[in-house]
Amino acid sequence: LRTHCCTEPYIIASNRQLSAMHPIYRLLFPHFRYTMEINGTAREALINANGVIESSFSPGKYSMELSSVAYDLEWRFDREALPEDLISRGLAEEDPNAPYGLRLTIEDYPFASDGLVLWDILKQWVTNYVNHYYPQANLIECDEELQAWWLEIKNVGHGDKKDEPWWPELKTPNDLIGIVTTIIWVTSGHHAAVNFGQYSYAGYFPNRPTIARSKMPTEDPTDEEWEDFLNKPEEALLKCFPSQLQATKVIAVLDVLSNHSPDEEYIGTNIEPFWKDEPVINAAFEVFSGKLKELEGIIDARNADCNLKNRNGAGVMPYELLKPFSEPGITGKGVPYSISI
Repeated sequence: LRTHCCTEPYIIASNRQLSAMHPIYRLLFPHFRYTMEINGTAREALINANGVIESSFSPGKYSMELSSVAYDLEWRFDREALPEDLISRGLAEEDPNAPYGLRLTIEDYPFASDGLVLWDILKQWVTNYVNHYYPQANLIECDEELQAWWLEIKNVGHGDKKDEPWWPELKTPNDLIGIVTTIIWVTSGHHAAVNFGQYSYAGYFPNRPTIARSKMPTEDPTDEEWEDFLNKPEEALLKCFPSQLQATKVIAVLDVLSNHSPDEEYIGTNIEPFWKDEPVINAAFEVFSGKLKELEGIIDARNADCNLKNRNGAGVMPYELLKPFSEPGITGKGVPYSISI
């Protein structure tokens, strides 16, 4: 819901309200590739009635209903931006003297520490791009296509939340930079961080089983149940874990979802033709691409730091989910432009 679902209104509004020549359409275009297609596939086999989720997760037929309720209670556009997300969850506080203006509550928090570097790189790229096409503040309010795009996202795409006070205004270049950076972060860094580690963390299903088929043995057991548990606790565990069919189905799905295709398009790798044709944007993209390569080294150095216990040590997987580039396959790293799996 926080990546695949909430991105659909951005895609639909962009295609309805922005011309193919509009600079913001051109900026967002690579971040929207294949998302509607993969969402359509998910509706047919993953989140559909009696699909993989409903048949293999504890809430059963209520799985998607519970997710929808959670969305209604928690989703806010302004908190989709990484800094605001961390603050709202009590994991960071504003601090002008700290890197990126945030002091982390847990310093050794890989998603936050790596994510803030990537967020800053994305924001600088968007800033250079927007400031080139909108050198005066009044150009934002005068852009009828852009204003219609933002109105549709709020009033139609998220009609159930159109009257919420937290929607950002779109009046200045800084407003646009914040909105676009948030959208790009959701489609690239955020999705990569929650998607491509699924097989690594849950492929061994006892580590993260999707369903418990029985109650805990200590919950009001009969004398016979308690005796059976004491005699053969492993049988109670197997009865609780997903069935072989459920586990196999989930593992197969996680394998597919965590897999990078050979033709994956990673952020900062290949420049779009319409960016390359504009010298200022071409130069800004080169800076963007270079900083992403630098981020690779930053993450490698952090994973080699024995003082960072959440990403280094015996039995601890190095945190690479926000490394921008990857080889094909299940690698647990790589940040594509768009939500394509």
